[in-house]
Amino acid sequence: MNHLPHGWGRPRDDVYGAYDNSYLNSTAPQTHTQHPIVTGTSVLSVKFNGGVIIAADNIASYGSLARYDNVDRLLQVGTHTVIGAGGDISDMQHIHMLLDNLLIKEMYPQDNHTLYAPQVHSYISRLLYNRRSKFDPLWNSILTVGADPKTSEPFLSYADLLGTTYSAPALATGFGAHLAVPILRKHVPDEDAAQALSEEDAKKLVEECMKVLWYRDARSGVSYSWAVVTKDGVTTGKKQIENQSWKFAEMIKGYGAQKI
Repeated sequence: MNHLPHGWGRPRDDVYGAYDNSYLNSTAPQTHTQHPIVTGTSVLSVKFNGGVIIAADNIASYGSLARYDNVDRLLQVGTHTVIGAGGDISDMQHIHMLLDNLLIKEMYPQDNHTLYAPQVHSYISRLLYNRRSKFDPLWNSILTVGADPKTSEPFLSYADLLGTTYSAPALATGFGAHLAVPILRKHVPDEDAAQALSEEDAKKLVEECMKVLWYRDARSGVSYSWAVVTKDGVTTGKKQIENQSWKFAEMIKGYGAQKI
């Protein structure tokens, strides 16, 4: 090996020949986002009468390590919109920056026009599809929620790294799509059920789902952020899962010293 300081770790040129660095001259696009490193897990949301609630835990995992426990994956956009992102944290931060720039740009004309949830969702979906078409996707699944300040009509839609979009009265990303959505749909199977759900019941439903994810999803955390959007604006907060108990594990076959 070359023991000169400027070439540490490289084979010696006089023994092995000059180092061939031609592969570094590639014109292919960078692929950093093809391998997410620090990621967030589920985001879940449900409509209720007059608004919508969204929640996401505060854990950012470095591989399988719960490395950061204070990452807020909910972002308020404007006055009546909130987005929640699962997936790569750096890509999420990039999307946050783009949305901030978009809000600033929209304020320049001063035409009293405000971006609401449908417009923000449309922008995010086109952004994700554009990056996917370049084979350099933003590795995120995003829920966009909001409420119309004039009609109180709640809005909830999903977009992922492929640009796929859809809407429903209750949605979740990540592992929550497997564990939380069945619970949410049991209480809110359609739009009529969402109109009959109160804000307080919606909060209890979200808390129940976050507790299930804490028990069942190894990437989930004990504390989570939530946001409620109504015609009056956005209310945010943080909550920690209470009354934790792992006694139910004793009833699972194969747990501990049990005999199957």
